[in-house]
Amino acid sequence: MPQMMPMSWLTLFTMFSLALMMFAAMNYFTGTQTPKQPTKKMITKTNMNWKW
Repeated sequence: MPQMMPMSWLTLFTMFSLALMMFAAMNYFTGTQTPKQPTKKMITKTNMNWKW
């Protein structure tokens, strides 16, 4: 079985690196983003009459 020449290894590495970067970018940018629902928490105030 003949060995691959170094230029072929470099091309193979470049192709796999580009494929990985493209896959990562597509995975990052095509994610479904769900808008967050604003959570309104009712703050209860109790009126305290201080008797000094």
